[in-house]
Amino acid sequence: MTFNRRNDRMERESSEFEEKMLFVNRTSKTYQGGRRFRFAALVILGDRNGRVGMGIGKAKEVPVAIEKAKSIARKNMISVPVENGTIPHDIVGVNSTSRVLLKPAGPGTGVIAGTVPRSIAELAGITNMLSKELGSRNKVNVAYAVFDGLKNLRTAKQVRALRGEAQPTGGAQ
Repeated sequence: MTFNRRNDRMERESSEFEEKMLFVNRTSKTYQGGRRFRFAALVILGDRNGRVGMGIGKAKEVPVAIEKAKSIARKNMISVPVENGTIPHDIVGVNSTSRVLLKPAGPGTGVIAGTVPRSIAELAGITNMLSKELGSRNKVNVAYAVFDGLKNLRTAKQVRALRGEAQPTGGAQ
């Protein structure tokens, strides 16, 4: 049994979130003595209950890059409004030359999306959604575009509050 408080805290924090590593990128630079490799890891964290985060970690070794990405993802958590297992409305997320169209879907449809949007949606707790990647299909840019779209989602209640309108009574007008 360990008595290291820091490790215990880290284990507790990571247990509440599910993680998914989307990809590891290897780059190399040639020096006089040979090539030196560095790695970049893209990691998604989510609790399948409306909270999701994304991080990119870079290091000289893969495990270190993954740990960095996890800690960055923990810091960059966002809340996603999920209504009946889907998103409240259509939205297009944009980053650089990547655009991602996110559309709500009826019950039983499932998540119809590419690898990156599917992973993010599933870890956010979205069970029914349609998406289409437009423009560049670079995984990092697509991930940022999906996060942009999810960040800008608003429920009908939030929009009414922003406009300062009263709640609908439910009767015909």
